[in-house]
Amino acid sequence: METIMYLVRHGETKWNQIRRIQGHSDIALNELGMRQAELVAGRFRSETIHAVYSSDLSRARDTAAKIAENFSFSVGAHPTLRERCYGQWEGLTYEEIRERFESQDEASCGIETFEDMQRRAVAALSELAAKHPNEAIVVVSHGGLINSFLHYVTAGEQGTGITRIDNTGISVFRYVDRRWEVLQINDTDHLEA
Repeated sequence: METIMYLVRHGETKWNQIRRIQGHSDIALNELGMRQAELVAGRFRSETIHAVYSSDLSRARDTAAKIAENFSFSVGAHPTLRERCYGQWEGLTYEEIRERFESQDEASCGIETFEDMQRRAVAALSELAAKHPNEAIVVVSHGGLINSFLHYVTAGEQGTGITRIDNTGISVFRYVDRRWEVLQINDTDHLEA
């Protein structure tokens, strides 16, 4: 029995646009992000989807809601699908972080470790996949979490520090016999419409 999972990054926010760290901050989609959500929803209209899940942050939830409208079901929102927590860095640009926290390590700034985020991602996504044998599901989450999962599935060949995950980029995975396989990474063809 296998599960197909479409793992989608949320649409763009103002903070994405100006490169501010979002983390657990609940930043809404901007106008372009809302349009991207509509376009990615259109991509799924012809698919057979059995459930839609998302992070509980509004940028992911609102993107997922657009997709779920195609199938007339509600979105299951889960805090475990959130972006990495960036503690004191949230709301800052990379330049501001370098200026303010030059001599501090991540732990002292309240930042979730990569390993903790990755464990959270793998556990949450594996649990959702196991609930849907022989079905296809959509999960809307965040670039950092998706890349950490991709890093896990490919044993570091793809993912964090290597792979770009665009806003509403779709990555496709197969879950079978408690193992993950990558079928596609960061499909953004829907944005060309």
